[in-house]
Amino acid sequence: MTRADPTNPMGSRRPPRRAAAAAPPILRAAAALLLATALGGCFGSRDRDVTASIPNDYRLRHPIAIQEGDQTTELFIGANRGGLTPNQRALVTSFARTWSREATGGIVIELPAGTPNERAAADALPEVQAILQAGGLPPNAIYVQPYHPNGPNKIATMRLRYPRMVAEAGPCGLWPDDIGPNYANPGYMTNKPYHNFGCATQRNLAAMVEDPHDLVQPRGETPVPTWRRTVVLDKYRKGEATGGTYPKEDKGKISDVGK
Repeated sequence: MTRADPTNPMGSRRPPRRAAAAAPPILRAAAALLLATALGGCFGSRDRDVTASIPNDYRLRHPIAIQEGDQTTELFIGANRGGLTPNQRALVTSFARTWSREATGGIVIELPAGTPNERAAADALPEVQAILQAGGLPPNAIYVQPYHPNGPNKIATMRLRYPRMVAEAGPCGLWPDDIGPNYANPGYMTNKPYHNFGCATQRNLAAMVEDPHDLVQPRGETPVPTWRRTVVLDKYRKGEATGGTYPKEDKGKISDVGK
């Protein structure tokens, strides 16, 4: 005998419950993908294309390179002259002075060979060597070697050269891409500078640097003028003005300018 269900006032039997129908595999995959996308959005999106990380600096496209180069000067010696002119002596003296400051090796003197002024250049060689030695070069730092000029129409000169560190950049004037309105060029819409931008600035900066080592590391501090410091402190203790004095004629007013 079947017991009556107290929750069923009619006392009738309930139909058996059916198990929930399983979802198709494609719906389960879509639901999982949708859930993963929603969870990923909770973490927020990050733009990894940071502007500062793009190699867009002209100093990186046109770096200043430090390498060893030659510092040269030429002496025009005629076939009928037996020595140097006063200007040429001053030039050799200045060349020796710069050698002591920036050279990384000895001085090479190249004498013309097989030319009409070959004898005159050989006669002027002892005078050049004497000036260089007087400027501080040891005899073993002066090298002499002959050379044959390439063109017979040019006067052969006595060449003096020594190695030194130089700063260079470039070459400039290269245009690998079209900088005009060209939608076929992927870089046109990126708002980036063209390739040659900044090359002339880097090249001029490299040419103006007196000592290329300054681009790598700073120079050491020079000694302070102790005598000047003593004078200023002595005036300060006495209550005197520590500045300099200027004559009245050097003093002017803005209203006096242009009168």
